[in-house]
Order: sequence, then C-alpha cells, then structure tokens
Amino acid sequence: MPRIGSQYLLQPIINNCLGPKLVRPSSFPLPLSPSGSGSYPPGGERLLLLLRTHPSSPIRPIASAASLPPPPTPNEVHIKVTMDRLADAAHLMIVSDLDHTMVDHHDPENMSLLRFNALWEANYRDNSLLVFSTGRSPTLYKELRKEKPMLTPDITIMSVGTEITYGNAMVPDDGWVEFLNQKWDRKIVTEETSKFPELTLQSHTEQRPHKVSFYVQKDKAQDVIKALAARLEERGLDVKIIYSGGMDLDILPQGAGKGQALAYLLKKFKAEGKSPNNTLVCGDSGNDAELFSIPEVYGVMVSNAQEELLQWHAANAKDNSKIIHATERCAAGIIQAIGHFNLGPSVSPRDVTDLSDSKLDDFDPAYEVVKFNLFFERWRRAEVEKSELYLANMKAVCCPSGVLVHPSGIEKLLGDCVNAFRTCYGDQQGKGYRVWVDQVLPTQVGSDSWLVKYKKWELSGEKQKGCLTTVLLSSKGVSVPEGLTWVHVHQTWLDGAGPTDDSSWFF
Repeated sequence: MPRIGSQYLLQPIINNCLGPKLVRPSSFPLPLSPSGSGSYPPGGERLLLLLRTHPSSPIRPIASAASLPPPPTPNEVHIKVTMDRLADAAHLMIVSDLDHTMVDHHDPENMSLLRFNALWEANYRDNSLLVFSTGRSPTLYKELRKEKPMLTPDITIMSVGTEITYGNAMVPDDGWVEFLNQKWDRKIVTEETSKFPELTLQSHTEQRPHKVSFYVQKDKAQDVIKALAARLEERGLDVKIIYSGGMDLDILPQGAGKGQALAYLLKKFKAEGKSPNNTLVCGDSGNDAELFSIPEVYGVMVSNAQEELLQWHAANAKDNSKIIHATERCAAGIIQAIGHFNLGPSVSPRDVTDLSDSKLDDFDPAYEVVKFNLFFERWRRAEVEKSELYLANMKAVCCPSGVLVHPSGIEKLLGDCVNAFRTCYGDQQGKGYRVWVDQVLPTQVGSDSWLVKYKKWELSGEKQKGCLTTVLLSSKGVSVPEGLTWVHVHQTWLDGAGPTDDSSWFF
C-alpha cells in the first residue's frame, strides 16, 4: 500500500475534492486581540563566582581509525537526523534560557510564551533551529514541560551546560560527554565535598554525571569555594565552581557551561557546512553570561534580567551593539530582539487583529495551521463575535468532501465539524483555555499540495491534552488571499495526552 505521502495516493483525493474552483470570501477573517504582559517584581540578589583551578585544559586527541570508520552508533544516527533536518544552514538559531527568560513564572496566562510559540511555528520552525539552554536537570526540565505550554526544541542543553541532547527522544551527545570527562572524576569531587559540613547536598535529581550541586549559606560561600577549589586542584581536577542565587553551588568540569556547550554546537554545524546565518542568545541571570561571550552572536537580556547579568554586561560588553537589554519581559523580550536586529518576522500571529490582512506573498501552510487553531481558541473563549460569517468562511476553506479522522477513530466530514462549532462557542470562557501547535513541519507532496504534520495541544484549567495531527492542504483553484484548502485531517492521541471523554475534542 503506498504511503500517504505519495503523490499517487494524494492527487486523486485532491482532484476529486477540488475539481471545480471553490467560491469563497476573499479570506478567513480571524479577529484576534493583541495581549500584553504583566509586571514582574524584581528578584532577589544573586551572586555568581567562577573559579578554575588550571589556566588551560588540553583537549585529548582522538585516535584515527586504522581502516574504515566504525558504523555509527544509534545515538549518532539520531543526532545526525536532528543536524540534517534542515537541508541548508539555519536561517536563525535561537538559544534561550528557560526560567524567567523563555518562561515567565509571573505570567499566569503564559501570554508572552504563547506569543513566541505562534511566531516561531508560523515563521521559523521549518527553516530555523530552537535550542533551550537551562540549568535544570532532565527531571526538572521535563516537569516544566508539563507545567507550561512550551515548544519542543531541536536541541536541549541542560544541567548548566553539562548535558546536550537532540530531538524528541532527547538523545545524548556522546562526543560532549567524552570531552567533559577530561580531568573530571565525580568520585573525587564527592569525597572532597564531604569534608565540608557547610555544604548541603541538593536533591538527587540535581546530581548529574558532570554536575554536583549543593546549598551553602551566603556568608560562608566564598571561604568554602576557595578552600574547595584548592583541594580539587591538589587532586588533579580542573573544575568550575558556580555560586548563584545566594545559595546554589554547582561543581562542573572546567569545559562545561552554557557558553562552552553553544561553542561546541556551533563548531559541529561549521564542520557540516551549516553554520546558522544568525544566532540569537537570550538570558536573564549570571550563568547566562557565557552565552553572550560567544563571538558573532546577537544577544538579548530580557527586561527582568538579574543585576548580576547587567553588571557583567556593563563590565564586559557595554560597547557591543549586538547585545541589547530589552524593554519587554521574558519571551516578549526575545520577540523584541528579533525585530530589533532584523532577524526575520517579529509580529506574532497572536498580535494580529485581523489575520485575513496578512498580505502573504505566497502560500504558507505553517501560517495557515497556526491561524486556524488560533481562531478555534478565540471562538471557544468567546473572544470573537458569534457570527455565521465566520462559520461560512471556515467552511469555505474546507473541501466539501474533506474528512476529519478524529483521534477516537471516527470519521467526520470537515463541514460537519464546522457546524459543530456552534455548540462550543464560549464553552471555555473563564477556564484558562488555550490552544497551541508545536513542530509544524510542512512537506510539499505535489505542485499544489502540502502535507503538514504537527502536534496540537489544548489546555483547560489544569487539564492538558494533545494529538498528533496530519493535514493535507491544497492550493488548487484558489489564490493566495483566499488561502489554502483543508482537504483531509487525521489526528491521533499523543501518548498519555488523551482525554477521558473523546466528545470534548472538536477538531
């Protein structure tokens, strides 16, 4: 049986559905009100100390193979898939801290994050790379993903730059692990730190192969750090000790850190001939300073940046025009930086009042997907007028014989799904209901057709559900202002993300 992506299978569906030219209004009006971000009280004082016990660390040479190279390991295969997702160099690579940078913990509506999500999926996902760089361990990172409407990054840097993983499966980079193993012995670190009663071990989730983490009182921190650094140097280790937040002490290999991890990635991309056209780093605290030290990158310190990062900037990079202090908080500041540096589109679809006036130059499947789902959210939140015109326009962008395969397995005509919208108008008003899409990846499968695969998520109160969605879109018989036609939609529940009641999922 041919794959669904085969033109031989898809083209008859398109021809049958779109034989005569559809007559529809000039567009699909979606009045979406712009949203601002809330205020954020200044955070507490944080202190960052970096100590290295040796002035330099020689890089261990890699032995050459005697004959043919060995076959790639499963991890190497997964990494290559991520590195090769883009045929050419990334238009833009964003490398962002999470807590208080991409994620605003003082924004209960998560509006700045959702604005960024819509902008990224509509304009950047298919030609750019998203990298999260966080101090969180994998355990705490996964917890944050359950709590916030976050996108899936292409690459994740965790545990203060000691772990690099790729793709949905979060496959570790064995080359980075090997590099960090140089002059690092976790057992020795554990032995020496046990001699300091001032140090309190953090939870087991924060103890990683190349990171040992403690709590220490601020008034004892500097003395402990100096004594501990001397002990570890005597034992032959080359380490980095980071003290931040007035209580957190992390011990890492000297080669670790957010900046070194980014430098490592950039070197890998350069070796593949795919250095990103532009790189934007984003942060709010002292342990993000290393990101801004990488040559040639653009940088944004979000408006709520901690004093320690601002002091570092004043001392080290105040004359660097490629680094700005945004006037917007968190993800809104990242959007502001994209516009400031002219790195690409910087108006989120969530900030557009009338998406029908988008003035696209060509058909844009990703934008169509984002726009359609934004309207669905606004309809159920009663943030648009309950008008038959909207429903008529929605029907106009659906193929008359188009089918939705519901996650439950039931097939429905797309027109019937639109009719069902009458019953759900405003049903999520006041319930914190949000819709966002993730990993929107279009593939052109014919001269006038695209297959778009993405994850659709819905949040209502504390209940979150999601499905993997595949959509067939066609430009046959329509103009760019009219928009693409939805020919077929197939949805499948994501693992552990399905609801107990299928009837609550409309589209």
